[in-house]
Amino acid sequence: MTTTAIEKTGGRTVPQRDPGAEHGPRRRPGRLRALGLPYLLLLPALVLEILVHLMPMLIGIVMSFKELTQFFIRDWGTAPWAGLDNYAVSVDFDAPVGEALLKSFLTTCLFTLLSVGLCWLIGTAAAVFMQETFRGRGLLRTLFLVPYALPVYAAVITWAFMFQRDNGLINHVLHDQLGLTDSPPFWLIGENSFITLLVVSVWKGWPFAFLIMMAGLQNIPREIYEAAALDGAGVWQQIRRITLPSLRPVNQVLVLVLFLWTFNDFNTPFVLFGRAAPESADLISLHIYQSSFQTWNFGTGSAMSVLLLLFLLVVTGLYLTLTSRGRKSADA
Repeated sequence: MTTTAIEKTGGRTVPQRDPGAEHGPRRRPGRLRALGLPYLLLLPALVLEILVHLMPMLIGIVMSFKELTQFFIRDWGTAPWAGLDNYAVSVDFDAPVGEALLKSFLTTCLFTLLSVGLCWLIGTAAAVFMQETFRGRGLLRTLFLVPYALPVYAAVITWAFMFQRDNGLINHVLHDQLGLTDSPPFWLIGENSFITLLVVSVWKGWPFAFLIMMAGLQNIPREIYEAAALDGAGVWQQIRRITLPSLRPVNQVLVLVLFLWTFNDFNTPFVLFGRAAPESADLISLHIYQSSFQTWNFGTGSAMSVLLLLFLLVVTGLYLTLTSRGRKSADA
């Protein structure tokens, strides 16, 4: 479209063509540079993601198809091709390797269910309680976040000393002072090791749930609670009818993150029990480590890792699908 200007000269009207119209609309200087700036800023994170996560994952997948034992560690590329044999050994639940993996998987599922449930319950209760104004609320909020702020290794090592049988604080209180046990129990070996692992996991995990839930509660207007109180709703009715429905999007993300963190937890059992965890606390992450670095069968260990990855991807996909459908039905 041609742009013209009208100029009056004497008694005549002379149309004048706009010089810039012939070349079309000009791009703003630096527009292309501005469009590429976000990708340029994301480039370092993308490179690190490829080097730190994607490349090791791809190498692990390749290793799962090889017969990689201690005889080929120096040059693992020369290890013979095993095909699906490593996966067949891992899922053969009648054989010792598959049976041990299945038991470890079930133990991890039970541990994750209890840990995530308790973390969510304690964190939600503490967040709801901290919404009320009282003296010392700021100090309590800070103390509640201390387990989340402490380094994992320092916190778990402290718990390991506390759970020592002869000179630990736990047995000193339960046996020596309260007299609740006939003899000091073992907490780091035997059946009690599962309770020890669960206590430490909940202790260091619930402050994260508390922090997320407390942030979510800030978005709920206080007027809604005041109106519900005027209508005669009690505390439990307000939590059931107002708090929990309003926190549904926050809960969906929180439960998924806690599930992934807890199911993949390696640091807690490794620091508590060492390289060989008791049978009752044999989480699958530590079990895969033992299968790889103690028996020196990296092919089978890699196959177990790939199976674990597939399981987590399927569970995450189903969870996101179900929660998105529930959100759409709730909005409708």
